[in-house]
Amino acid sequence: MAKAQPYIPKFDVQGHRGARGLMPENTIPAFVAALDSGVTTLELDVVITHDGQVVVSHEPWMSAAICLQPDGSEIEAKDERRYNIYEMSYAQVRQYDCGSKGNARFPEQQKQRTSKPLLTDVIKAVEDHIKGRSGYEVDYNIEIKSMPEGDGRFHPKPEEFSDRVHAVIDAYLPWDRVVIQSFDFRVLRYWHGRYPDVRLAALVENKKSIDDNLADLGFTPSIYSPYFKLLTRSQVKYLHQKKIRVIPWTVNDPKDMLAVKGMNVDGLITDYPNRAARYKWTLRIKAKG
Repeated sequence: MAKAQPYIPKFDVQGHRGARGLMPENTIPAFVAALDSGVTTLELDVVITHDGQVVVSHEPWMSAAICLQPDGSEIEAKDERRYNIYEMSYAQVRQYDCGSKGNARFPEQQKQRTSKPLLTDVIKAVEDHIKGRSGYEVDYNIEIKSMPEGDGRFHPKPEEFSDRVHAVIDAYLPWDRVVIQSFDFRVLRYWHGRYPDVRLAALVENKKSIDDNLADLGFTPSIYSPYFKLLTRSQVKYLHQKKIRVIPWTVNDPKDMLAVKGMNVDGLITDYPNRAARYKWTLRIKAKG
């Protein structure tokens, strides 16, 4: 296998889609709430519009579960993929309200009118908040939402998708504060070859062995991120022997947080960073200047 990526030993509390349990997911209010909860990393997802803009969104379409049409009407679940962000300009995307409806799965989430933001606007808002209020730098864990069957339909091919994301990040952030993650190992292999100094996280939700997944990936990533219920203490030990950090997703119940922390993981991804904050696990780095 190729040379391993940097191993950074600190406990990393990541706010999933910002703070989905508290605010509309993947929106600026959610990222601010995560910062105020003391996260060390903001986890978010990106998609691409028809005019080539990098937008923060989990799905490459308007989810019927959380979004309303520009006129305030509902989106039918059976039709949601027809509201394809890859076929819209960002001017069209921003007309959809993805906060007022709320999310039935997260009853604590505060409803408010808000739209899917550009990645550039998220970074600017977060960095302004850091300088003006929290004073602590955080990392960005950016997931590229890609799948082979979506190429050319819901997103560009991995190369173009990745290059667009890289260009935005490169203009606004130092790379030592960025992780790129994906379930699509094609994306990670491209980044490893094209941008070898960027930290990469392999997202995993299958039951294959660690060795099988790493063989499929073809190199040693900085981070291995499985669904937390698939993780065991022995697997964490094995990954640490390979100098790979382990950050499972998505851990919301305090009992589960304590259980995975007891496995000696390097962090966790959660919709409720306020719940993780009570344990004071994080080591935050004071902002420069």
